[in-house]
Amino acid sequence: MLLHIIARGKIGRSSEAELVERYLKRIAWSTRVSELPDRGGTVPPPPPNSVTIALDERGEALSSMALAMKLEAWRDGGKREARFLIGAADGHGEKGRAGADLLLSFGPATWPHLLARAMLAEQLFRATAILANHPYHRDG
Repeated sequence: MLLHIIARGKIGRSSEAELVERYLKRIAWSTRVSELPDRGGTVPPPPPNSVTIALDERGEALSSMALAMKLEAWRDGGKREARFLIGAADGHGEKGRAGADLLLSFGPATWPHLLARAMLAEQLFRATAILANHPYHRDG
């Protein structure tokens, strides 16, 4: 299954970009990052047999293990792509939230979208490591 991060804003050359790249390189699954302008531009329509996860402060705060189990269920259920949407400073509109299969939260704190991208990349690495029984993850 392809793990596809679709994010508003350009990350450019930055320490956050290096961190995102470091984690994405460590993921054994296929990954892709698409960037959209902060304003305007449209999120590409989801491909057939995909699942859309929008990062949103009103979403569900999942443990790393719970995220891994969701990825496993989607993968084993035949989903070909998991799309993770990261909004700009104002987040997602009502239409964007309504179109998501899951709203995922990194807690009630406000996170800069570039840091949220790095946090998501780390959690995707951790979830795939859990599914591979890799000792990286420390449960407890």
